[in-house]
Amino acid sequence: ETDQSPGSFVISYHVQQTGGSGKVVFNQRTGEIVMTQYQGSCFCGAVKFQVSGAPEAMGYCHCDSCRRWSAGPVNAFSLWPYDSFEVLAGADQIGEFHLTEQSYRKWCKKCGGHVFTDHPALNLMDVYVANLPDLTFEPAVHVHYQESVLPIRDGLPKMKDVPAEMGGSGDTLPE
Repeated sequence: ETDQSPGSFVISYHVQQTGGSGKVVFNQRTGEIVMTQYQGSCFCGAVKFQVSGAPEAMGYCHCDSCRRWSAGPVNAFSLWPYDSFEVLAGADQIGEFHLTEQSYRKWCKKCGGHVFTDHPALNLMDVYVANLPDLTFEPAVHVHYQESVLPIRDGLPKMKDVPAEMGGSGDTLPE
């Protein structure tokens, strides 16, 4: 497959084992990766989406809301700029709930699978890492660690709430 950009080419792939797919755009002259796209879906596949480029941040959220929403002791996140996120199919199947104005949680109306959370104040979309099977998860931080019910000793910074750049205190807690 070719790209519209002169001097570049695209390799599309599908990974049978994970069900994931995506595209990698290469510079034809240098062979360097120009852009990477990752595709994901809800549990049943009715809602399909894609992210492009690299996430702004990846890590673990320990807040009560994320833990209850994900039905787990911690939630793995990947935050993407709005312009790198696109719903490919099933937009009419996306339900929404927001307990606060900071997080608009989205799920598939057909299967109930949680797919992503819109954070409008940050202009970022949190695409749950489990829904991007081909994304290499490289967590850099734990947020809302003061609410943690599962201590994780991995050497990563443990933020009391969120980084100051995101409106938090920026305070870290001991591991």
